[in-house]
Amino acid sequence: MKLLEVYIEHATHDLNRPFSYVYFGNKKVQKGFRVLVPFGGQKQIIGFVSAVLETNKTVEELKNETGFDIKEVIDVIDEECLINDSLWELATKVSSYYYAPLISVFQTMLPPSMKPKSSSLKGPRIAYEQYVELIDDNEDGLTSKQIEWIRLLKKEGIILKKEFKSKSILDKLIDLNRVKILLKEKNRLVREEVEVIGHHKLTKDQEKVINQFTLSSSKVFLLQGVTGSGKTEVYVRLAEKYLNKGQSVLFLVPEIALTPMMIKYFEERFSKQIAILHSELTPAEKYDEYRRIARGDAKIVIGARSAIFAPLKNLGLIILDEEHSETYKQENTPCYHAREVAKFRSMIEGAKVIFGSATPSLESRARAQNGVYELLSLTKRIHQSELPKTTIVNLLDSRNLDRDSVLFSLTLRKAIEETLSRNEQVVLLLNRRGYSPYVTCRECGFVFKCENCDITMTYHREDNMLKCHHCDHVMTLPRVCPECGSIHLSKQGFGTERIEEEVNRLFKNARTLRLDSDVSKVRLNIEKILEKFRNHEADILIGTQMIAKGHDFPNVTLVGIVLADIGLTMPSYRSSERTFQLITQGVGRSGRGIKGGQAIIQTYMPEHYAVTLGAKQDYQRFYVQEMKNRKLQKYSPYMYLISFEFSSINEEKLENSANNIKEWLISSLKDDGIVIGPTSPYIKKRGPFYLKNLLLKFKNIEKIEETLAKLKQMFEGRSDIRMKIDRDPFDY
Repeated sequence: MKLLEVYIEHATHDLNRPFSYVYFGNKKVQKGFRVLVPFGGQKQIIGFVSAVLETNKTVEELKNETGFDIKEVIDVIDEECLINDSLWELATKVSSYYYAPLISVFQTMLPPSMKPKSSSLKGPRIAYEQYVELIDDNEDGLTSKQIEWIRLLKKEGIILKKEFKSKSILDKLIDLNRVKILLKEKNRLVREEVEVIGHHKLTKDQEKVINQFTLSSSKVFLLQGVTGSGKTEVYVRLAEKYLNKGQSVLFLVPEIALTPMMIKYFEERFSKQIAILHSELTPAEKYDEYRRIARGDAKIVIGARSAIFAPLKNLGLIILDEEHSETYKQENTPCYHAREVAKFRSMIEGAKVIFGSATPSLESRARAQNGVYELLSLTKRIHQSELPKTTIVNLLDSRNLDRDSVLFSLTLRKAIEETLSRNEQVVLLLNRRGYSPYVTCRECGFVFKCENCDITMTYHREDNMLKCHHCDHVMTLPRVCPECGSIHLSKQGFGTERIEEEVNRLFKNARTLRLDSDVSKVRLNIEKILEKFRNHEADILIGTQMIAKGHDFPNVTLVGIVLADIGLTMPSYRSSERTFQLITQGVGRSGRGIKGGQAIIQTYMPEHYAVTLGAKQDYQRFYVQEMKNRKLQKYSPYMYLISFEFSSINEEKLENSANNIKEWLISSLKDDGIVIGPTSPYIKKRGPFYLKNLLLKFKNIEKIEETLAKLKQMFEGRSDIRMKIDRDPFDY
């Protein structure tokens, strides 16, 4: 009899331990397998095996020994281990660091069909293609038609069953033991053939960076390179070195929009050695790609955040491109950051790590400055091209305004006209999707808000809907105000839909494309839109931050940032950093070819250092200024942060509890931490639950571990008030 230690699928802190089950069956079972088990009042849920022990004791003896009823495993689901030892160690580290239940980490690591969740049982399984294989070419006693097929098979080796035109002949040849049916696993992700090309010539800066990385004994590097300096070619050359040594490479990008371009770039060098993992794939495609990686058929994985858990063997190099991007941070439990997980994985597997960006996060830049990371620098654009000429347009100055357009200044409108007249392309960036960010009643002032989140709903003209950009709640825009019945509803502000409408009105002959998360909901839209724009099937590309990072459009000579200071109004200590990064990255899309380029930045805050320094692409001065502010405010990277989110359907009880917890934390921590709050977050509600936040600032995790452990115990088993812990929160 086997005794199994099993983590059950419910990802809660009070169930974050293995439960014992006995297994009498004959199926193979080991650590990393999923099993069906009864739990509590549930007849059948999924568990994840953490240990298997052989025992001669009876169930009754085990019960007397432990004091618990030990139930029996219903069935073993898997035929092979889903998590190898190094990934198990990684999951344990992530669970511990981010105060997350271990099962929640496994659920994050695995594709839908393999997750330790009951829903996985309905997911896709292995798809097979049926082939006909010759096993005996003896033609004695066969008809002419049968001989014809035998000779064809002798020539081809195997053929698809569906190409075998006669079922009766096939059945007869199977009966005569001349042929057999062969099953081959089918990969449901079909990618176009890409012609393999040779190397691009390296610049002296690129060669220097590659040599520095190769000769260094450091494990973690920060590659800081101005936009257009050729960071991707450095990644490719380093990846090639590791492949030649028989090791594998993991390459992460922050946005799905970047994935097709990176895949093509890498496929042009490495052909079929690549697997991809991101949310654009269907569950079946993810399942097939994950299996390819686990089998060792793919040596390079390109993907978004969760690809950091890809089951690559003999991992030698991890690359995070655009490492500053907030999309590397997961908002739900486990609230991990791919950058930190990359370092954990590096320690476990001995791989080197590169974080690359033109605008590194302050945390990474500070660590490089302090010698924790080794700094690699690319200071010049390839082809020796100049950075774009930038113009800041003050929207508070009426002399800059165009009477015929509330969205474009005279400067930007004229620049668009001139760029189009030269048959060159334009990128217009506005980090706000939809048509209008809110709709209000002009009679009573009522503003449409989400019933779940209590934030303003954005109007989308394309389908005449109001949408919450946080929880995706939607409603049709009513004709009258629900408060006073007035028909005078006013759409305020503007988003990418409105920009597109204005462009089509002002530049009637221009061909436009729009790329934001609304457009990208349709599968493969991103790839199609970017390819169309790259092929100059459109003159103007309008989009959100999705188009600001990493893209290389040689014919783009004008970037217009329609409203640069949107992010500065957000209640976050990172608002200036985000704005600087967005402007710098956006400006960097212009003039990447041989023609040179310009960028026009429209803003109501023309003197703000994030705007002025972003326009100049002056990272160093921004870094110095922002670090001064962070030090004064005692934020990261000078202090570590942990955010506690408390939720309850009883608002008064939540308020009282949050205040009590604050007092308890202050009393327990004394001088070892600073407690801020409680505050209501920007998103005040989640469904029926009200939310309150506390922020803990500290310098030494060891001094506060005991307090955190007690706090977690206080909430185990509670349903009236829930707590979510977010270590290294991206916002506050």
